[in-house]
Amino acid sequence: MGCGSSRDNGDDNAKKIRKPKPWKHSEPITRAQLKQMREEFWDTAPHYGGSKEIWDALQVAAEADLTLAQAIIDGAGIIVQNPDLTVCYDERGVKYELPKYVLSEPTNLIRDS
Repeated sequence: MGCGSSRDNGDDNAKKIRKPKPWKHSEPITRAQLKQMREEFWDTAPHYGGSKEIWDALQVAAEADLTLAQAIIDGAGIIVQNPDLTVCYDERGVKYELPKYVLSEPTNLIRDS
């Protein structure tokens, strides 16, 4: 007689996450502009629907290294559709879409001098 759950948290829905492929913004942007775009997205993301807790977990994962990000995604029960985190679902089936600019820097980022 075990006390274990009959639900298996195996790797059927788990995908190993990775950074997005290199991408280019429509026009070169500075680090400050990228930071502002990211802040605006995360400030408004919960208004797109879904759970604030999942949005918060996605933000922390997006800003973390891949190992920590994977642990956050797994711990929050987020189902990864695209390994680069651009499309994810929560356990209720709500879709979360993340733009590449919150996940990585564009190849045409203007470096501060």
